[in-house]
Amino acid sequence: MQFKNIKQLVVVILLFLGFTSYAQTELKNTVLDTLDSFPIASASVYIKNTTIGTVTNIDGNFVLQVPKKHEKDTLIISSIGYSTYKTPIQDFDGTTPIFLSEEQASLDEVVLIAEPRPKTGNEIVVKAIQKLERNLPDSSYIQKGFLRHKERNKNEFKWLIESAISVYDSGYAVSSADYLKINVDQVRKSYDLRDVDSIFSYAAYKNQNSSKKLKPKDIRRRSVSKEQLVKAIKWNDTRVNGLENLFQGKLNLLRNANNAKALFGDDILKTHQFKLDTILVDNERKLYKIKIEGAKEFVGLDTKGIFNEGYQPEGWLYIYYDNYAFKKIEYNLVAASDAQKVRSKRLFDTQTNHKLVITYMEYKNKMYPNYIYYETPKLVNVGLKPTSKISKEEEARYNKEERYYYTVQEILFSEIILDKDEIATMQNQKWDPDIFAPKPYNKEFWKSYNVLLESEEDEQLILDLSRKASLFEQ
Repeated sequence: MQFKNIKQLVVVILLFLGFTSYAQTELKNTVLDTLDSFPIASASVYIKNTTIGTVTNIDGNFVLQVPKKHEKDTLIISSIGYSTYKTPIQDFDGTTPIFLSEEQASLDEVVLIAEPRPKTGNEIVVKAIQKLERNLPDSSYIQKGFLRHKERNKNEFKWLIESAISVYDSGYAVSSADYLKINVDQVRKSYDLRDVDSIFSYAAYKNQNSSKKLKPKDIRRRSVSKEQLVKAIKWNDTRVNGLENLFQGKLNLLRNANNAKALFGDDILKTHQFKLDTILVDNERKLYKIKIEGAKEFVGLDTKGIFNEGYQPEGWLYIYYDNYAFKKIEYNLVAASDAQKVRSKRLFDTQTNHKLVITYMEYKNKMYPNYIYYETPKLVNVGLKPTSKISKEEEARYNKEERYYYTVQEILFSEIILDKDEIATMQNQKWDPDIFAPKPYNKEFWKSYNVLLESEEDEQLILDLSRKASLFEQ
């Protein structure tokens, strides 16, 4: 009887220890500009000397889960061009907004350097690329993070996936195509309410997998089975929005800068020009703000089966003044060639085909991806200008509002693993990068996992999608 009581006591203690080790403190608040009280989007919110953090949404709101062991640490909130907010986590007050004021950089101090400092935007960017080998990770690591994948037309959300992912990388010196792996660990939301009618995807799929070429306008919907369409749509999802494309492709601008035909490779100045705009401050460090412009040659992505060429780049680079490390990239590809202008207007009703934002965090003197935002239109149906009367079914098929989806992928990384033994153990698991495959919901897992906070508008659209999904299942 006494032995039984001891066993029960041990179980209770173990349960208590397990609970305390995974207990979290939730921090919530809004970050605003002191001058006009406007929300500050994409501000970094993190625990000092760790990789645990998040970013504010478009409304300036954030929520951060702080592990119990970090409750005595310091919370830092910073945004490029603003003062930095610091407070002990124990003293955090979520009842009043956090205000950040604009902060100007000062260049009055004398800096002793062993080499001349570049003066033009082109010179600064070229030097920063030369420093990538020093500033990016040079050994194996694993990052864990949160992915939100959304697709919508002009009216509503059609598709939502929220996943926990792991990314393994051997470091900058080796090819990402050979040494970068992705795994979808958990899924908490997966609603797919797209209409299964993408004749365009079916035509593209058939043209990539057979010698006989088809045109979407020559295909009759009734002649194609649902199973054939689903297979074609899944194939198109993977080639356009698969995570491997994002991490291993050209748009992973810094990680893949040493690859052949890289956008930020040896020939960068043939397709890009850079102009120094000003010098700002981020978390008490100066950085260059540099404007991205087009050059003599167009930018192309070499996407198999898609005319993804003829673009002009635009956007901004933010590069630290002291070590030339990239802090943030805002990068758009805009249709520039005559052929791409016509294609983009006809198919997507927009000239901006790719929007990319990547921010980096410094950890142990290396820069790791912290937040990724990628947006692109994805064609669903090809538009039609009928020369004769058509049926209502055909007219609906070519409805301009339903013709394409805006696809948005956001990734927040909140943990970096550098321990070699832990990395070796995780490497032995099966790695599955398919974000589109459904997985069982693990409620306990998500209670303490850091996620991106939706904007108020998106939250309402997601609620609407959830209700539709529930009705669909009934």
